Amino acid sequence: MEGSSVAGSERPRPGPEAAPAAVPGILHLDMDAFFAAVEQAAKPSLRGKPVVVGGLGPRGVVATASYEARRFGVHSAMAMAQARRLCPNAAFLSGRFHAYRQVSEVVMRTLRELSPLVEPVSLDEAFVDLRAGVHGAALAEAAERGERAVVAMVEALAEDLRADIRARTGLTASVGVAGTKLLAKLASERAKPDGLVVFPPGRDREVLAPLPVRALWGVGPATAEHLRRAGLKTVGDVAEQPEGVLVRLLGQAHGHGLHALARGEDARQVVAERDAKSISVEDTFDTDLVDRQRLRAELERLARRCVARLREAGRSGRTIVVKVRRHDFATLTRSDTLPAPTDDVRVVTEVARRLLEAVDTSGGVRLLGVGISGLADFTQEDLFVALGGPEDGAAPAADGTGGWAGEPGTAGARADVDGAGGDGAVGGVGPVGASPATGAAVAPWRPGQDVHHPEYGPGWVQGSGVGRVTVRFERPDSPPGRVRTFAVDDPDLTPADPLPLVPPAG
Repeated sequence: MEGSSVAGSERPRPGPEAAPAAVPGILHLDMDAFFAAVEQAAKPSLRGKPVVVGGLGPRGVVATASYEARRFGVHSAMAMAQARRLCPNAAFLSGRFHAYRQVSEVVMRTLRELSPLVEPVSLDEAFVDLRAGVHGAALAEAAERGERAVVAMVEALAEDLRADIRARTGLTASVGVAGTKLLAKLASERAKPDGLVVFPPGRDREVLAPLPVRALWGVGPATAEHLRRAGLKTVGDVAEQPEGVLVRLLGQAHGHGLHALARGEDARQVVAERDAKSISVEDTFDTDLVDRQRLRAELERLARRCVARLREAGRSGRTIVVKVRRHDFATLTRSDTLPAPTDDVRVVTEVARRLLEAVDTSGGVRLLGVGISGLADFTQEDLFVALGGPEDGAAPAADGTGGWAGEPGTAGARADVDGAGGDGAVGGVGPVGASPATGAAVAPWRPGQDVHHPEYGPGWVQGSGVGRVTVRFERPDSPPGRVRTFAVDDPDLTPADPLPLVPPAG
């Protein structure tokens, strides 16, 4: 879907004597196939071709698929093995968190030019309250002139926003605008890809009624099945029920909330700069890990990544959490709460190691994670001494009840984007290459990874194995580049930072 549309626009417009229209002032922006789109923009040879980003191991899952790959049935959260069967000729890449974050920062800055009330939901998605921005007064004046005027102004603002984002990043965004968060989100989904949909004021129940119940926030597969058994399949079915019926079916809080949403009653406000509740990283391994020494090494690597993420956010934390998913899919968490916040990698590693020792891993570990919660803006410099270093072994007692730091819905969970690839977070750690000269293990090269060669310049890894790594040398602003192969331990081939995207001319 391209361009813009107004849902329900076939209805007669109010005349000059009509009451002022409400302002559809909440905008929801969702970048189109964001991770894959960034990869295509950065890699000229992939433009117009199917691209799948995610974990590349046997247990990996798809984070994002380009629209070219979606035509083959590939979608997010699909097992990577199934995606390979559906679209074997796609480019399968691990995630590049830093590249995605760079582009996200440009997008969020652009949104803040429109309004100070910007609520990021993830790197590629945000709500904006247009009424709080520089155009708030003009929107109110347009509403005084009726629905046609206010919708026309909202459309113009949203189209200008989409044009600005495309000019600055080269990527497309879908935008929905409505009077509530729920409707704005539904509008942006209807606008995909690369479109704009505005739901005029006063049409909430009309828009919602025919949708399946899964369209409502808080309705997952289990709740949808519960409602279906009660004969409630659409949002309109739910809205027609007395609130008491839903309370009996789903409980007081859920029933009350769902009844309100089904009737278009969504009082949630756009909240700027929502604080992250936690920061976490985790890896799912290609094969279950049994060796304790390997588990300790993986835990230490995760602790370093988690602390690096913590420091990037300018935060510290008090509660250290270790998450273990065993071979039988049983998931355990253990936590310690420190006497003061820290961002010291030694402290985090030491506490995480002790927590892991308290978990029975003899049957094998499928997933391992480290998280930090209880975030603060300061640190305790001598915390490691206060805890007791390796010499005396002192440490707080594990309470064994701490929750996983990256619970769904928290900013910490959403921020862990390179969990879809990165160091192998979803897809596993990947195969370790071996030096052709010595046979020694060397760090793995990840498909999609940025590299640099002193003779050939910037490029990216297409694949590696049997002691060799294949690299395509190209830039965002170059034609598709040539492919060259090197030994995995070639000293001239080094990891590199992502190059900035180059918006299209004009």
